[in-house]
Amino acid sequence: MLDGPLLARWLAAAFALTLLLAALRPSAAYFGLTGSEPLTILPLTLEPETASQAHYKACDRLKLERKQRRMCRRDPGVAETLVEAVSMSALECQYQFRFERWNCTLEGRYRASLLKRGFKETAFLYAISSAGLTHALAKACSAGRMERCTCDEAPDLENREAWQWGGCGDNLKYSSKFVKEFLGRRSSKDLRARVDFHNNLVIKAGVETTCKCHGVSGSCTVRTCWRQLAPFHEVGKRLKHKYETALKVGSTTNEAAGEAGAISPPRGRATGMGGDPLPRTPELVHLDDSPSFCLAGRFSPGTAGRRCHREKNCESICCGRGHNTQSRVVTRPCQCQVRWCCYVECRQCTQREEVYTCKG
Repeated sequence: MLDGPLLARWLAAAFALTLLLAALRPSAAYFGLTGSEPLTILPLTLEPETASQAHYKACDRLKLERKQRRMCRRDPGVAETLVEAVSMSALECQYQFRFERWNCTLEGRYRASLLKRGFKETAFLYAISSAGLTHALAKACSAGRMERCTCDEAPDLENREAWQWGGCGDNLKYSSKFVKEFLGRRSSKDLRARVDFHNNLVIKAGVETTCKCHGVSGSCTVRTCWRQLAPFHEVGKRLKHKYETALKVGSTTNEAAGEAGAISPPRGRATGMGGDPLPRTPELVHLDDSPSFCLAGRFSPGTAGRRCHREKNCESICCGRGHNTQSRVVTRPCQCQVRWCCYVECRQCTQREEVYTCKG
């Protein structure tokens, strides 16, 4: 078993920094994606600091690998972007699994146990984390928050005689290169590390050409165009589909030593180059069968008390135990109208609704 892949290390550290930054607020949202050890909140000094000092201290608090810390320190925007990537990836994971038995539970002890195993859920966490960092970095470049990168250069496109390249494109080329170097790769003999690294790179961010028209009365005689990343929600949807079709690769284990042996390819699947069992195509792969997540255990708090939708997923989420029905009265804004100028006026409507929760 790994001592902790690079991705888990920096995301756990980024989560710690999130807690530090949130400590100044009365209440803070709990964000964190991966991590194999309990996290502690370090003291946050309120003494005035120069921008350089704050940047170096932020990188040190992340407790990265030596190479990662060096990459963090050489650009003041990296530490902030790492924290942003954690938050964005965690929210997208929770959104994609909101109707599932495993709803991307990220509390520390569940997260740590999950990362020690090669489940489909673990594969998704690595993939969404890497994609989130790639996305956040590309956006940070175009927003001018990074010193070592800027807007993406205009690509070579056909039929561009009426196009005038301008704006500020998201720099996917720089962010992809940075993430691949930042996450690194362990020895090819470390089988779990190979699987994790494969899942890190399984998804590529989509890029769209965005244009703005110029000309008399919007005639669009000339268009200013730039490259822009598709919404991160689209990346999440694609990864959720890959999660549902993830491939299991077999492994043999030396029970006495507790070490994994050779990986065998999934039945009916061609191996990669040189007999490598990892697929050539960008598919999520996993080593272990997932638990049911029905009952409280090491990997999740179970589904007892979880809210469900009677016609959609109560039978699945509640694992056949049935559900409770509770009626309650709620008041919400309704019949909203835009008034001149410039506010929205709403009435308050009261209605009764039923809430369904899984039995224990």
